[in-house]
Amino acid sequence: MKTFRIEGGHKLKGEIQPQGAKNEALQILCAVLLTPEKITIQNIPDIIDVNKLITLLGKLGVKVTKESHGSYSFQADAVNMAYLESAEFKKDARGLRGSIMIVGPLLARFGKGYIPKPGGDKIGRRRIDTHFEGFIKLGATFRYNPEDYFYGVEAKRLKGTDMLLDEASVTGTANIVMAAVLAKGVTTIYNAACEPYLQQLCKMLNRMGAKITGIGSNLLTIEGVESLGGTEHTMLPDMIEIGSWIGLAAMTKSALTIKNVSWKDLGQIPNVFRKLGITVEQKGDDIFVPEHTNGYEIQNYIDGSILTIADAPWPGFTPDLLSIVLVVATQAKGEVLVHQKMFESRLFFVDKLIDMGAKIILCDPHRATVIGHDFKSQLKATTMTSPDIRAGISLLIAALSAEGTSIIHNIEQIDRGYECIDERLRAIGAKIERID
Repeated sequence: MKTFRIEGGHKLKGEIQPQGAKNEALQILCAVLLTPEKITIQNIPDIIDVNKLITLLGKLGVKVTKESHGSYSFQADAVNMAYLESAEFKKDARGLRGSIMIVGPLLARFGKGYIPKPGGDKIGRRRIDTHFEGFIKLGATFRYNPEDYFYGVEAKRLKGTDMLLDEASVTGTANIVMAAVLAKGVTTIYNAACEPYLQQLCKMLNRMGAKITGIGSNLLTIEGVESLGGTEHTMLPDMIEIGSWIGLAAMTKSALTIKNVSWKDLGQIPNVFRKLGITVEQKGDDIFVPEHTNGYEIQNYIDGSILTIADAPWPGFTPDLLSIVLVVATQAKGEVLVHQKMFESRLFFVDKLIDMGAKIILCDPHRATVIGHDFKSQLKATTMTSPDIRAGISLLIAALSAEGTSIIHNIEQIDRGYECIDERLRAIGAKIERID
């Protein structure tokens, strides 16, 4: 198990470049299975979850070539479908949540797709019903082996249909879209997810020859085609990492410039941090967060009631940043209620912040009230263990702002979502050391 040692209380300064978007990468990489032609993808983040998926594609027979840092070409012209029923595949795919999205492309192109129960963060129930209900509506036959939690769908050829998703699942929408692009006839998906990364997937598929309309809305119409071709694609910057750097700058009272953030794709993120009292300035396509020498004050609602920050499907606020909001609020002036609607275990890391001196009341598995210190009482260093990606980065931000030296164990969780984070933080003045 690897560990970070962090000496907190130092101001940071400079510029930081966000990595390519993790959640987009997991969708885009699976889409290479839809064509035998070459696909080149730029700005791929060098993180554990993405690298695991690239390795999985290689074992499936996809030719993977690293062109340069963050740039790969893929060619799925000799896919090994027998690998899907091997013990090795069950082990490999089980360790990665994003592996579920290989099923749609394989089903569409080869008539079958299998997957073990996918892994990922332990943040509560993450059901996959939406994916398989969509495949069944497209004409697939579903089978499930409860002994080893192995799922499968098969169909000679999928047929277009109308469907209303039971939830606006991002990965579910992506999986169904990738299945529908090669189906016979027209498919309409209502209550589809419409976040920027899903839009990116649809635009890439259209460049490959798909016929998708309604991109950016919650109603997608897909006219099936016989085959798809190659293309090139550049991924967006990671909006979760951008939000993390905003929070880091505020908590450490640092002046930071976040480069090339794609402002038009950030949605509510800048506004939510502004409600916490943080200054977020747009400079071209960069974000500048100045030193908050006098701290930052949470805005109440206009009637004076306490601010609530909650997650919602896009264009609402992303659930992946609620952990960051919570830790940033610990040093704000005022109070805020953080409402995590999607996952019932994601707030369970707050005990570690309470150990550091934060004033947090965990109301129930989904809600926590934070009473800010207004920097009158600094968080204290401690030893802790990262439970998941987003809690991990939140604890890291807390440690960088705290008084003293903190230890964070199980940093592989952080490495799953953040590329070379210790090196990048040291470049802007952080005192952080990686220890085996």
